[in-house]
Amino acid sequence: MGKKSKAEKKGKNGKKRDELNADVQDHDLASLLVQAARSMRTVLSRNLVESGLYAGQDGVMLALAETDGLTAGALAVRLGVKAPTMTRTIGRMEAQGFLERRPDEDDARLTKVFLTAPGRDRLQTIAEAGQHSEKLATRGLTDKQVRTLLKLLRVVDSNLQAARAAD
Repeated sequence: MGKKSKAEKKGKNGKKRDELNADVQDHDLASLLVQAARSMRTVLSRNLVESGLYAGQDGVMLALAETDGLTAGALAVRLGVKAPTMTRTIGRMEAQGFLERRPDEDDARLTKVFLTAPGRDRLQTIAEAGQHSEKLATRGLTDKQVRTLLKLLRVVDSNLQAARAAD
């Protein structure tokens, strides 16, 4: 009997490598990505709700922590949502005391959004909630696997962003 080809060799679970590859190909990438994103968002939302934050508000606050004084339109583009959605979110967060709107100093036609002191106080809570969610999501993965996953997800996102920009 001759040497087995790679496809004939068995993996840890007793399946041949070509069978393992077929299993991977049978999965719908879009469905898995969407489900993983939903699961991550659900866990993150649960971790944030005690601090008075709701789904999506953390992204607004993190964007403003990075670049305070963005317009609603710029925030919508950065976070990949429609302008009316962002306007409603900003209004809700302003009522909660996390944000404030002010006229642009150079162009009175523009209104810019800024974090308030209570909004800045929530940034640590957001960071901790994110870290907890990431630990849950990557449980059982090695550091190398996590780095590989992040690299691959960045490539997937970049490909999709480029396709969207081309439309």
